[in-house]
Amino acid sequence: MRAMILAAGRGERLRPLTDSLPKPLVPVAGKPLIEYHLEALAQAGFREIVINRGHLGERLPEALGEGARWGVTIRWSVEPPEALETGGGLHQALPLLGSGPFLAVNGDIWTDYPFTRPRSLQCDYAHLVMIPHPPPNPGGDFHLAGGRLHPDGDPRLTYSGIAVYHPRLFEGCTAGRFSVVPLLLDAMRENIVTGERYDGAWSDVGTPERLAEAETLAAS
Repeated sequence: MRAMILAAGRGERLRPLTDSLPKPLVPVAGKPLIEYHLEALAQAGFREIVINRGHLGERLPEALGEGARWGVTIRWSVEPPEALETGGGLHQALPLLGSGPFLAVNGDIWTDYPFTRPRSLQCDYAHLVMIPHPPPNPGGDFHLAGGRLHPDGDPRLTYSGIAVYHPRLFEGCTAGRFSVVPLLLDAMRENIVTGERYDGAWSDVGTPERLAEAETLAAS
């Protein structure tokens, strides 16, 4: 299984830090945020990792190289300046991700989720890791029941930014900027999206306050 780190976002809410630095390189407890993912993925046995890049994207390969420090191979999916959103970014990277299921991780989260877990999953369309809704999203996103995700129902959980996708989820899509959410909602209505709840450490590093929270978690 290959993995993809989604790292093309602008990071508007972390300005001025992100005026000169792509958000995945923002330091958390003295280490660039994206390096936590690379370390965890390598420890979980991933050897081929795709990273998309957009805003100040040239800084990423300058900082990370080809992945040798972590015993992995990094391949780059270069996006236009306006970025492609999650759906468009994943779709563009599909030729680099192989024909089977792949792990996708948002580059702007900090978590201790065990990346060994997705490697044993049987994923036919999509599998999302869900968390109890944090302050940024108190209403939650989807309802998890019997291992399946549903767009309606209570209680609701929040999408963590960690998922396994099968390329067939993107069949019929055309290149360009689009969200993955409509694809997921359509698949949920067909009852073919699985999910799991994770109650471990997690932080969305989207604001200075949550950056401080992630630093506390990383240092603990």
